[in-house]
Amino acid sequence: MTRTYLAGALAFCLLSPAASPAQAGDGNMLIAAGDIAQCPAWGYVGTGAEATARLIESLSGTVLALGDLAYPNGTQRQFRECFEPTWGRFKDRTRPVPGNHEYNSPGAAPYYAYWGSRAGKDGLGYYSFDIGQWHIVALNSNLIGGPLEAKQEQWLAADLTAHPVTCALAFFHHPRFGSGWHGSDRRLSRLVRILYAHGVDVMLSGHDHDYERFAPQDPEGRADARRGIRAFVVGTGGARLGPFIRIQDNSEVRIFGEYGVLWMTLEADGYRWQFLSAPDRRRLDEGSAACHASEGKNNAERREAGRP
Repeated sequence: MTRTYLAGALAFCLLSPAASPAQAGDGNMLIAAGDIAQCPAWGYVGTGAEATARLIESLSGTVLALGDLAYPNGTQRQFRECFEPTWGRFKDRTRPVPGNHEYNSPGAAPYYAYWGSRAGKDGLGYYSFDIGQWHIVALNSNLIGGPLEAKQEQWLAADLTAHPVTCALAFFHHPRFGSGWHGSDRRLSRLVRILYAHGVDVMLSGHDHDYERFAPQDPEGRADARRGIRAFVVGTGGARLGPFIRIQDNSEVRIFGEYGVLWMTLEADGYRWQFLSAPDRRRLDEGSAACHASEGKNNAERREAGRP
């Protein structure tokens, strides 16, 4: 059962018991956040990346780095001096996607040099992999509107067709839906339509420096409990936090003013999530849901057995 905590537009702070670790065998674990290591710039020195890194040290699972990893320009020096001492400690279990700040360096070259093959082939920034029985797609939202947009869309459709699994998740930097400073990015509609058509269950983004959870919805933002994708914005990895500006439809939980990570358990036919504050592991949001294909299978089994 989902606990829903509704936050105000400008501030939210909920004190809750520390999260307890998932039980062994419960599933495969995933840790996600973006907007991470802020080097000294604009008169501000960020300390949030160290706080979230300390939190990750206490958690098991694959780390998804949701873009904007080394501020302000994703240079080689900024990766070395700001990202490496914090989240770089988990490089061997991290799967990244690039943010717009990585592309402040031409072609995001330092990003691709830092991650090597872990960033995907040919310096394009998109790739896929499996965690347990889940299929995961990493997308490059910086290609939207560019000459490589169609190539990524073709790859995504082919990849999802080749992996018809029960549960699937996509992660990328810019959010299709968001109530924060940047807000919803309609440029991503075509990409999200492909995810929706192939039954993807969850999508994770950063870019807005806050935490937000949406109810399942279709690519145009209409509530869709049957086939909709549940979206999370997790731009709380360490960079300076930002406010909510315009609350979007179907926004269920909004948390501002807390660094933290999304910790997910990926089960065979569903998923559970917790948003944990850094570094003290207060549980600020939590819930669970079944995957679309699993719900359809269960409904069919009930009909065959003559049960409502």
